[in-house]
Amino acid sequence: MSIKLRLTVMSFLQFFVWGSWLITVANYWFGTKHWDGAQFGAIFSTMGIASIFMPTLCGIVADRWINAEKLYGALHILGGLTLFYVPQVSNPTDFFWVILIAMIFYMPTIALSNSVAYNALKKGNLDVVKDFPPIRVWGTVGFIVAMWITNLTGNKASENQFYIAAIAAVFLGIYAFTLPKCLPEGKTTDSKSFIDLIGLSSFKLFADYKLALFFLFSMFLGAALQLTNAYGDVYLDDFKLLPEYADSLVVKYSTIIMSISQISETLFILAIPFFLKRFGIKQVMLFSMIAWVLRFGLFAYGNPGDGLWMIIMSCIVYGMAFDFFNISGSLYIETSTDSTIRSSAQGLFMMMTNGFGAIFGSITSGYIIEKYFTTPEGKDWHSIWLTFAIYALVITVAFAIFFKHKHNSSEIEQVSH
Repeated sequence: MSIKLRLTVMSFLQFFVWGSWLITVANYWFGTKHWDGAQFGAIFSTMGIASIFMPTLCGIVADRWINAEKLYGALHILGGLTLFYVPQVSNPTDFFWVILIAMIFYMPTIALSNSVAYNALKKGNLDVVKDFPPIRVWGTVGFIVAMWITNLTGNKASENQFYIAAIAAVFLGIYAFTLPKCLPEGKTTDSKSFIDLIGLSSFKLFADYKLALFFLFSMFLGAALQLTNAYGDVYLDDFKLLPEYADSLVVKYSTIIMSISQISETLFILAIPFFLKRFGIKQVMLFSMIAWVLRFGLFAYGNPGDGLWMIIMSCIVYGMAFDFFNISGSLYIETSTDSTIRSSAQGLFMMMTNGFGAIFGSITSGYIIEKYFTTPEGKDWHSIWLTFAIYALVITVAFAIFFKHKHNSSEIEQVSH
């Protein structure tokens, strides 16, 4: 089996595990368990809480003591065993803690999968910028396949979604031990300070103005992603409250409609090499932010009738919004940091996007929606999405003004070597 095929299998299963339950957990919470909606927002904050410390901590461990692929495999096995237990939980408080444990094991694997893939491709003398996106796209395919399997097999609101995810996670964990060795390059016998010895030197990256600014914007964009995950499916399902749309396909197949976003990802991931080499990392990230403005703005004016095209278009631009920042941001870290702290730096990137960003997005959006846009008749989705669009526009303008990064084609080429 070629190295690219082996990494493709890893990428597919990585996001299959997440896609099996992430978008449909609300249906299990409300439809099957009939738990209080006030506590549901905390479930999405588990990803943020886990991402604050686990990706960075595991990145440090991978840089200094344990092969990244072995740590990656162990985390997936532990996460899978935790997911097996989820259906046994009988109250929302315990559900929160069990999901938090599952996320503590899962969230660092996203950054570790990047480190394992980059390392294997470079050892195989392959072009990372050219060859990684077609591999990563299969992660999105895995997410889509998981969503469709969960929805079409009638498990959208059942505990089976967690069993599907658990089986895939354990299998991936075992499979990971067969991947090419990704040795801890930060391990050395040279005399070092205590900070260097315990692996916290990656936090020195915040002393670099440009990197610190990049991490700050990563947090703000991470908040935008959280808004989509938390409210996208609920928004489409709420059209059932309007008589003219109650029997529409959008309401009946809201999860499948949302999966158009992931289908779009597969196309935009494949376009990343061209855009990176043509426009550079900053411009590609800027395109991502503009796409977030369109994502929210189109949702604000869409409906299942004559505005259906806006809902579909919003899902399509999501591919650019998500991929262009996450992939180009990961490559920016790869080209801007020393190899001895690269896994730690990738962990910091995850900490800011899926950690502080997710928590910021969950808490802030929940407060704003509850206080300003919720009435006894329901939620004012038009105003909610318009507010999010304005937020994304402000971030876009600020990024264009303050983040200085000159395009250098040789910088992109060096990732291959």
